[in-house]
Amino acid sequence: MTRRKLPIGIQTFRRIREDGCYYVDKTPFIRRLLDGGTHYFLSRPRRFGKSLFLDTLKALFEGDEALFEGLAIHRDWDWSVRHPVVRLSFGSGHFTEPDGLRTEVTDQLRTLENDAGVTARHDSTAARFRHLIRTTHARSGQRVVVLVDEYDKPILDALDVPEVARANRDYLRGLYAVIKDSDAHVRFSFLTGVSKFSKVSLFSGLNNLTDLTLDPEYSSICGYTDADLDTVFAPELPGLDRDAIREWYNGYSWLGEERVYNPFDILLLFRNRRFGAWWFETGTPTFLVETLFRRRVSSVCLGEMVGSSALLSTFDVDDIATEALLFQTGYLTICEEQQRGGRISYRLGYPNREVRRSLNESLLGYLVRNPSCQEANSNRLYDLLEANDFDGLRTLFHAFYASIPYEWYTGNDIARYEGYYASVFYSYFAGLGLDITVEDSTSHGRLDMAVRFNGNVYLFELKVVEMAGEGTAMAQLKARGYAEKYRHLGEPIHLVAVEFSRETRNIVAFEVERERVR
Repeated sequence: MTRRKLPIGIQTFRRIREDGCYYVDKTPFIRRLLDGGTHYFLSRPRRFGKSLFLDTLKALFEGDEALFEGLAIHRDWDWSVRHPVVRLSFGSGHFTEPDGLRTEVTDQLRTLENDAGVTARHDSTAARFRHLIRTTHARSGQRVVVLVDEYDKPILDALDVPEVARANRDYLRGLYAVIKDSDAHVRFSFLTGVSKFSKVSLFSGLNNLTDLTLDPEYSSICGYTDADLDTVFAPELPGLDRDAIREWYNGYSWLGEERVYNPFDILLLFRNRRFGAWWFETGTPTFLVETLFRRRVSSVCLGEMVGSSALLSTFDVDDIATEALLFQTGYLTICEEQQRGGRISYRLGYPNREVRRSLNESLLGYLVRNPSCQEANSNRLYDLLEANDFDGLRTLFHAFYASIPYEWYTGNDIARYEGYYASVFYSYFAGLGLDITVEDSTSHGRLDMAVRFNGNVYLFELKVVEMAGEGTAMAQLKARGYAEKYRHLGEPIHLVAVEFSRETRNIVAFEVERERVR
């Protein structure tokens, strides 16, 4: 197979097709959408191909037949009919200022009016939007297609300025209500964004939307599947470890049978020919990290959170559930659907190695506030673990806890909780991308953390104690027989008991015993 151009950062369907880039055919989903309804909504994390999908819709409805030759929908489409398309995009703009959103919408409507030859007759943007849709329908004789890209960005960008975020939300509610109000003039509408705001807060005026976010039939409407990599991108695979690609980047689930890759990660991998946190590094989750610390969310718990479908769909300026925030932004994904009676809930976890490693590095960075120091500590941890230098490990972690500024604890009682110490400990190991299992269940209890590395197994029990040297952590490791679960591996097993003091805010005991391989 011939290698093609990689469409890195390209969101224009025409450019991808005319420039001979790789393209994963998503048009079968479009046919299914048209057969099933009119008004749709889709939530996906950033850089998952939402904008490209909307641009594909635009090209299809405008009748650019040549661009679709060879694609699934080409022989199943009436190319003699062309629909006018009204597309709004909030991918750019300054939305933290009180009038920033109004100015952006006004400018976009003016451009759309000029392109359609429509004269504005109203002052309010909602009225102008309505007039544009109805007049365009009347002049063309075909109902209008309405596409809205990144519908929620004006709200998300202003979360640090809540009064502006609320004003933007209310403004958009009135704007989007026009779509329902113009239903007789609309052939099809599709809105995309990162988050799913509740119908009460934003979509109260557009309650006829079909939400595709957790619809199994549309789980891969954006993103790449394993089959896509093995067929469309087959020329790029030689020289790369196929299993490593899955471990690093696969794993996103919206209840479909297949798990999905973030396209941005895959394209950057093929260009650079090495594994890296390509998607994660395009957006530092400062707001997310600060929220997790403010809510005392332990990093140990991030891979085992549970949320209902209603909770995962709950998002508003003044009510952002932690589970919804992590799921909708792509830092957690659905690992398992659980049904108890008539109630359905979802177990959430990290989608892949990239996200687990990178998010934990960001959590550590919030504490260290010194990237050079954090990098040095991580490199030192790897070297010490590779050498099984447990004295060095104790010294390293003692120094790290001691280096956290005293001011961080002022007015912050998170350090009273065992989860805080475990979070710091876990995040250092997770930040290295090691094989880690937390809260590992056995018949005798739940082990705090198991690490497999370099042909060794390390079993950690972490305790906060009142007095130094209580020995409760090691006693629990032995009494509960956690090592039994790992003996079949035939690898050396190290029991590591770590005790912390609330008073000194540091390690007061670090015991290690090696189990004999039987």
